[in-house]
Amino acid sequence: MQQIRRALLSVYDKTGIVEFAQFLAAQGIELISTGGTWSVLQKAGLPVTKVQEITGFPEMLDGRVKTLHPAIHGGLLARRDQASHLEQIASENIVPIDLVVINLYPFEQTVAAGASLSECIEQIDIGGPAMLRSAAKNHDAVTVICDPTDYDRIRLEIADHGMTQLATRQDLARKVFALTAGYDHAIAQYLVQQGEQEDGLDKRLLISATQAQPLRYGENPHQAAALYGDFFRDFEPLHGKELSYNNIVDIASSAALISEFDAPAAAIIKHTNPCGCASAETLLEAYTAALTTDPQSAYGGIIALNREVNIELAKKLNEMFSEVIIAPSFADDAMDILRQKKNRRLLRHRKQSNSQKQIDIKSVGNGYLCQIADTAVDTSPDWKVVTKRTPTDAEWKALKFAWIVVKHVKSNAIVYTDAMRTLGIGAGQMSRVDSSAIAVMKAGNAGLSLQDSVLASDAFFPFADGLLEAVRAGATAVIQPGGSIRDEEVIAAADEHNVAMVFTGTRHFKH
Repeated sequence: MQQIRRALLSVYDKTGIVEFAQFLAAQGIELISTGGTWSVLQKAGLPVTKVQEITGFPEMLDGRVKTLHPAIHGGLLARRDQASHLEQIASENIVPIDLVVINLYPFEQTVAAGASLSECIEQIDIGGPAMLRSAAKNHDAVTVICDPTDYDRIRLEIADHGMTQLATRQDLARKVFALTAGYDHAIAQYLVQQGEQEDGLDKRLLISATQAQPLRYGENPHQAAALYGDFFRDFEPLHGKELSYNNIVDIASSAALISEFDAPAAAIIKHTNPCGCASAETLLEAYTAALTTDPQSAYGGIIALNREVNIELAKKLNEMFSEVIIAPSFADDAMDILRQKKNRRLLRHRKQSNSQKQIDIKSVGNGYLCQIADTAVDTSPDWKVVTKRTPTDAEWKALKFAWIVVKHVKSNAIVYTDAMRTLGIGAGQMSRVDSSAIAVMKAGNAGLSLQDSVLASDAFFPFADGLLEAVRAGATAVIQPGGSIRDEEVIAAADEHNVAMVFTGTRHFKH
């Protein structure tokens, strides 16, 4: 690469551009610029040429067209090691451009600010991405900067060598194509959302996210990991160590469960499964009840709360070690107490109202599985009592609570509850009977009686044995989706033992 002789500067974010341009000019590098950037540089007293003097055409259509011209793109794309390219641009009086400094119109910020469709459309940059891509394609000869944080590194290389290193140009080119891919994704996603929302999934999966932070490791220490996207928009760190991969997975699970409740509620999560959940008149009562379900498993878990944490609750929370506590807010005196545990993470959970469909994505080998997230709100008017006995008012209340919780337990899932709290939880077993047995065991270990409890099952009972296990444990009412070829057999077993049973018609598998 020859020394940098000519630079084109056209930036929306003008942070540091004057200082960088002053450095370039001091190196004897010719400056070319457009519209607003040209005005800023000229006002700073820098020698700068307008793009229209290079193209021979004025800016048109309110600035929509200014750099889309062979005099610009020929200067960017001409290969310096190919004589025919150099001869062609010379015959058209096109001079090579060696350095491009461009950042794009703030499309995503405009959308996030709630601007109108027409305002968002005007923030779709056309010339900027075109020049970035041309320069990045020809990075063998052209240095391209799309981020003001790169000014210093390029300044140092030019000062030392009069040019940049190939490895640097390759790195900058990768950065450009990642930027333009994300920019196009944001536009496509926004425009898709302006159309009518359908229950199905789009034909093309669009994934683009900026790294939020690297993580020490993934699920295990030998696995590299990083967090991408806007996780911290919803969860604001207030105190403690950086979050781990497993913390983040558990936080997402705990937030999904606690967001289901309108009344004060608490959930304790371990390995994405609730080991206790309760709702009560006060948050302190809810947390205390949730903790009684499985205090042994709760140790070192994630605690999710849906009301502000006050000083009384903070004192109770400090009695047990927990990895993370999330809540919508923390009183100042409560924070003083909770900060005494230096390593425990405290996060403010900002519950987002999102009218757009949410997508769950899992990688499977070289492919992806996508589904609409299970955010369905089940309502009791759609449920059907299938037994001779109808649930009592107390049982109805308990069944509704149990059905909320079981949705957030790994399949096969069995949850025993009373009207306000979990009593025994069995998760992730190959047999539904085994899950029930584990739930009964957990309740016994915690000293909790299942007499007159209710049971929720995330999917149908394939045989009557699962229901009979519930009867032996002391459950008097059961809620399940129904849909087994042996439903009549299960219903008959419930009637024989005077158990009320409700079919919801909705399954909640969670793998």
